[in-house]
Amino acid sequence: MVIEAEHISKGFDTPEGRREVARDFSTRILRGDRVGLIGPNGAGKTTLLKILTGQLPPDGGTLRLGTNIQPVYFDQRRASLDPEATIHQTLCPFGGDTVTAGGQARHVASYMRDFLFDPRLKDTPTKALSGGERNRLLLATLFARPSNLMILDEPTNDLDMDTLDLLEEVLSDYEGTLLLVSHDRDFLDRLVTSVIAVEGAGEVQEYVGGYSDYAIQRGARPGANAGAESKAKKKEAAAPPPEKPRSRKLSFKQQRELEQLPQQIDDLTARIKAASDRLANPDFFSRAPAGFQETSEQIATLHVELEAAEERWLELEALREELESQP
Repeated sequence: MVIEAEHISKGFDTPEGRREVARDFSTRILRGDRVGLIGPNGAGKTTLLKILTGQLPPDGGTLRLGTNIQPVYFDQRRASLDPEATIHQTLCPFGGDTVTAGGQARHVASYMRDFLFDPRLKDTPTKALSGGERNRLLLATLFARPSNLMILDEPTNDLDMDTLDLLEEVLSDYEGTLLLVSHDRDFLDRLVTSVIAVEGAGEVQEYVGGYSDYAIQRGARPGANAGAESKAKKKEAAAPPPEKPRSRKLSFKQQRELEQLPQQIDDLTARIKAASDRLANPDFFSRAPAGFQETSEQIATLHVELEAAEERWLELEALREELESQP
């Protein structure tokens, strides 16, 4: 159990009168659940999110949070990066070249590639990055923090398509619990397993499935909130969701990798040729035997990298053709 709310109520006094955000709302969120919060602007989605995560007390009802919760928050509007810090310094604030993400230690160069950065840009200050690059760096720092609960408040606002695709992909791979406030219906359909609809006037309902499932179920709206027990019964009774059609194209990261591999292969080939030309110099060994040995070892390493890059290109190209040929 991550979050258990029972008969939660919350409201605010305004010059126009009392504004209810939630009235007698109950839910139970378990480990691995992916919950989307939806509703019109001003209905109180962010307020309810803060209540469910313990940042804001309810007026009535009880809230219980699970043990050993490690939350991380993503809010572009309030997030900040040190403009003078480099990408490397931002991802490795305590020094070194290692980033720990998802419980695994990664070299910073490899981790940068996951977020569409050329490792050669590691010493670039964040103030020189574009808006899309800064958003990707924010995501990279977020996923480098230890967490089992990720809280995102309108994460898709002002994201370019590349970063939006990347966000969807890394969230799909996230193994913890996800709480997501968003207006993006397609984004919700792809990611969440249930939807909490904050309708306004204190009315909050929970629905199994994504946004499309919510839209269908809302046609036969339940009367009163039946709480966590009702939610569990609905989950048990609900028919299994239809299997999503297999994608007919490469994933975003696979497509980017396929596009970048030819240049990587050309670069490796050029480096092998340059190193081989140095070895061909008859005076090289007598002048610098240690350098000769080092260059020989470098060529062997480059050949291994080149072979791996060529095999990966063939693998991705074959996969692309297979997916595109599917009916």
